[in-house]
Amino acid sequence: MKLLLGGLTAHAATGGNEFAATGPVILMIHGAGMDATAWHLQTRYLANRGVRALAVDLPGHGLSDGQPLTSVDAMADWVAEFIEGAHLTSEGPITVAGHSMGTFIALSLAARRPDLVTDLVLLAPADAMGVHPDLLDAAANDLPQAAFMMCDWGHGAAGHLGPNPNPGMWMTGGARALIERGRPGALSADFEACVAFDRVPELVAAVTCPVHLVIGSVDKMTPPRAADSLAKAFTLTPTVTRLDGVGHMMMTEAAADIRRILLAHRKTPA
Repeated sequence: MKLLLGGLTAHAATGGNEFAATGPVILMIHGAGMDATAWHLQTRYLANRGVRALAVDLPGHGLSDGQPLTSVDAMADWVAEFIEGAHLTSEGPITVAGHSMGTFIALSLAARRPDLVTDLVLLAPADAMGVHPDLLDAAANDLPQAAFMMCDWGHGAAGHLGPNPNPGMWMTGGARALIERGRPGALSADFEACVAFDRVPELVAAVTCPVHLVIGSVDKMTPPRAADSLAKAFTLTPTVTRLDGVGHMMMTEAAADIRRILLAHRKTPA
């Protein structure tokens, strides 16, 4: 799907299907330096099971025009514009799923635009997202090295051994290729936005919709303790799913689990 927002093309993957006019919507937001293809093992599955699945490319990522946005709130505002521009809430608020940086964007969106969001699914969440100085420096100066570090730390042990859901594919290599093909400056801008984002307590207090947290037990980038701290901050106790042996890149490391979790949200009432 493509539409114009502020004169620039905004793109979202729809799982290879023509986007239906009616039905439940699940909108997915990628993490730092990535794009909609991070969700490729979920979008097609959902789109063929009665869900209007959309994985957006944030500005300056994937097939969306523009420069990378420099703050989480600006990214959330852009997602709100996309939702309204695509008329996704014609049947009521929608399910929004975010991964890593995308969890911050989803929180900001739900807290400030509750009229658009019926529930949240937050994958690899945390109460704060610091980035190691070496990774920040590599993202600013050496994208291949940054991609290597990010994907090495981002996969659990099993992910390094090659059990890709796509036969014959290399899990960590595929993630590296996704990040390396990003536009210059995108990963660095995303990291800086994550480091600067200090509004999590304020936003969590304002979220009134149901929340589902998905935590990888061996996630080194957003460790389980950071997700547990986030879970305790919500007024409405969230649903929590822990994926044993799974790291940060859970959409490929635990593709079937993530599909099942997302599909369970397709009939959430508005």
